[in-house]
Parts: sequence; C-alpha cells; structure tokens
Amino acid sequence: MCILLSCSNEKKNTESAYRVNPQESPAGAMSAEPYLFTDKKGVTYLSWIEKRDSVYQFYYSARQAEQWTTPTLIASSNNWFVNWADYPMIAADGEENLVSHVLSKSGKGTFSYDVKMFFSNDGGKDWSNSFVIHDDGKQAEHGFVTLVPYQENLFVSWLDGRNTVMEGMENMDDHGGHHGSMSLRGAIIDYQGNKINEWELDNKTCDCCQTSATITANGPIVVYRDRSDDEIRDMSIVRLVNGEWTSPKTVYADNWKIAACPVNGPRADALGNTLAIAWFTFSDQIAQVNVIFSTDGGATFGKPIRIDEGKAIGRVDLLMVDGDHAMVSWMEGTEIKAAKVNRDGSKENSVVIATSSDSRSSGFPQMTKSGDELIFAWTDDGEKRVKVASVKL
Repeated sequence: MCILLSCSNEKKNTESAYRVNPQESPAGAMSAEPYLFTDKKGVTYLSWIEKRDSVYQFYYSARQAEQWTTPTLIASSNNWFVNWADYPMIAADGEENLVSHVLSKSGKGTFSYDVKMFFSNDGGKDWSNSFVIHDDGKQAEHGFVTLVPYQENLFVSWLDGRNTVMEGMENMDDHGGHHGSMSLRGAIIDYQGNKINEWELDNKTCDCCQTSATITANGPIVVYRDRSDDEIRDMSIVRLVNGEWTSPKTVYADNWKIAACPVNGPRADALGNTLAIAWFTFSDQIAQVNVIFSTDGGATFGKPIRIDEGKAIGRVDLLMVDGDHAMVSWMEGTEIKAAKVNRDGSKENSVVIATSSDSRSSGFPQMTKSGDELIFAWTDDGEKRVKVASVKL
C-alpha cells in the first residue's frame, strides 16, 4: 500500500497544470525564424520568413479574438542574411505604429550585413522603405537585435561589428577577419525612422548571442553575453538611469570559460522594477538554464534558480506573469518545455509544448503572453514550417 501510494503521488507531482492547445499556424510551407510580440492592448504579432526559390519573404500575422489574420508581406529580397539564431523581429506600440527588421547583406563577405528596419504607421497595412539603423558604413556584422517600445518611441539594441574589420578585409568569409571586438550598441528612434540617440554600451561582447532588452520603471536595460579578456562569457547588464548608461555589470558569475561563441543568448522581462532574466550556461561542464530576479530594476539580483531537468540545450525565452512569477521556456534535448517560477525560488512542474529537434534549423522557440494565454511558436524541422500553440494560465 505504501509503495503504491508513493508511486501514485510521484506521478501526480510530475504532472503539469497546463494543457497545450495546438493552433492553425498562419505561416506557410518552407517557413522558419518565428518571432512573437504582444502590444500594450493585447494584440499578438507573429513574424516569420518564407523562402520561394532564391527569394526570402518576410511576413507577419496578428492575432485578435483568437484568430490569426491573413499574412501580410512586409518585404522580400534575395540579398538577406537569414540565420537560424539571428531572426527578424516585429514590434508594435498599440497605436497603429509597427516596426520590424531584417539583416541585409552589405558586401561579399559571409558576415557582412546591416540591420535594416521597416516602419508602418497605419497598423501594418503599408510599410516604408527600409533604412539602416547604424551609420558606420562598415561591411561588418550587425545583428542580434531587440526592439522594445519605449515611451513614445522605440528602443533598439544590437551587436555591432564595426570594430572587428580591418581595412581591406571586409570581404572575409569567416570570423578570421576580426581585428577588434564585437560591441553592444543601443539607440532610441521614432516611428518615422529618425534616430534620437545612439550609444556604445559595451566595447567587447560575445560575437553571436542574442541581446535582450526590456523596460523597467527606471528605463531601458539590456542583458547580453559578455566576453572578458580571459574568455569568460557570462551574462552582463547595462541600465539607462536618469539619462545615463551604467557600466556593464555581471548578472551572475557562472565563470563559463569558452573560446568560441555558444550562440545562446538570454531573455529578460520586467514589470515595474521587478526584473527576471533567463540564460543558459555550461560552466563546470554542466548544462543549465537558470532564472534570476531583481526587485530594483537590475541594480542587484537574488540567487539563480535552476530551471532545466538535466538535458538543457538552452534557447530560452522568458516573460513576467505578475510581480512574483515569470514563465520561462527552453529546450530540453528535443523537447520545448515551459515552467512558471516564483522569485522565492520555487517552480511549478514543466509542460512539454512540443517535440522539435536540437538541430540548428529548428531555431529558437518563441513565447509571448496575451491576457490569460501564453502563445508559443517554433520551427518544425521535419515539416519545414512554423507551428503555433497556446496555453491557458
């Protein structure tokens, strides 16, 4: 009896309270690189790339009343740099202004490309001609962008390779052409494409991990994978406070030493000055996904909370559910999982959103929240198509 009771309780305690509801995806065949964004009015946007012969097409669809709209083409080209980890994004301010970006090749080198941005001021019906957010004019890497509405404008962060190229070496086909270091930059722009401010936020970072920006009560923050002279690549944060950017500060000292980029960036979200960050580390040869909280906008942090279940490969996403809880998603082997974590250190049982692939072509699963619903998007590597599902909170 005791043995049976123990087994029954063990089974019950591993069950998730969440149920996954597959949705009809608005994305067509040969689609990939999804991204999700929900505006302040609760409208969710899904963007993705489709390939037709040699031409890439950048689409989006909006979800209202639990229905996805007919896909709208933002732009198309045969000259984009399309990458499994450096995906295009879309953002909206809830006031008819939308912005998106792609990576457009600027030279013959494999890693020579610019961040090109598109704007719509009529709710996404018409899109402007693109403009390049950075003005260095270098045939170098520019990417790993985050787009976040900020006050009446837009905050943008990106990795900038202007210092990595030497004169006459712009067309190198690999990272062997690097001279200086990858840097982190940020800017504030309006929805007509006018740049209001631009800053260099860190002059030496990891080369190819996503940046993540969010808005606290104090202002924008950016979390990213840093890089020390000793090749320690831990998470750092910079914050805009009273009009000035703070110096880079380590979020938590994993002391992960690695001589190459792990292509595994963080995700951050905030409600007021409660900030949560999720990230992957392989410190001490142990693969982990951790979450950490701050209650003062990122000035200080509590202790990290381990989220994974022993087979983490990272590819995290995170959003605040309320002032005490965050939802985090990650890849556990070939499974896309999600779990709610409390800033007191406790977490609920995880739910399997989908089974995917650990190959690069499966990309980075995405998550957003609209009302009492979580929405997920990912690339099904077998069907070569973006899939969508939802979970009621």
